[in-house]
Amino acid sequence: MKAFFLGFALLAVLLAAYPFLKSSDEIASLEGLPWQIKQLSDGSTQVFGLHIGVSRLSDALEILGTDMDMAIIAATDEVGNLEMYYGHYRAGLLSGKLLLQTDINQQEIKRLKARAAKFEYMASGLAKKYILSTDDLPLVLDQTIIGVTFIPAVNLDEEVIQARFGIPQNLIESDQVVHYLYPEKGLHIALHVKSKEVLQYVSPEKFHQLVEPLQ
Repeated sequence: MKAFFLGFALLAVLLAAYPFLKSSDEIASLEGLPWQIKQLSDGSTQVFGLHIGVSRLSDALEILGTDMDMAIIAATDEVGNLEMYYGHYRAGLLSGKLLLQTDINQQEIKRLKARAAKFEYMASGLAKKYILSTDDLPLVLDQTIIGVTFIPAVNLDEEVIQARFGIPQNLIESDQVVHYLYPEKGLHIALHVKSKEVLQYVSPEKFHQLVEPLQ
């Protein structure tokens, strides 16, 4: 009986990781996968169909769809950040959460917060979520995407990361987290022991902004 449950558990893990472990031939027809990072001639990158540093939130709506949430998230002592959030991103069998960051300046964020239709507290109680006024949507949708964060539904490990994303240029290990750094791709992967993995994408020229806090 124990052997049965052990085998069942192993099968469940393999099925959960299936989208990451499929062969290259099987996934060749899929688009929008997290390791499909296109490096462009000007040094910038494209991932999830978005050209980081060029695409706007309006482009994301066309490429990723309208099943998203958009708001300003601000802790009590912070101005906050404008975020577009896809809670159910899917590419083939692969799913996860996708968060888009913009280059909007803090003065504009303050103005948007003052004009917000309403606000509500986040589950933690430590931050507020400001629901934007519909009058401000044209301005907001014109903002440039400078960063993308992806949290996969499946758990990753070192073998899967290196098989799909390649050998990292550098590793930084901290308490229960291993950081895989791919500066030429503008990619940082945080492999956590007890929580979900986090993949962060920025323009390669801005990659140092991700690394500096880790060091």
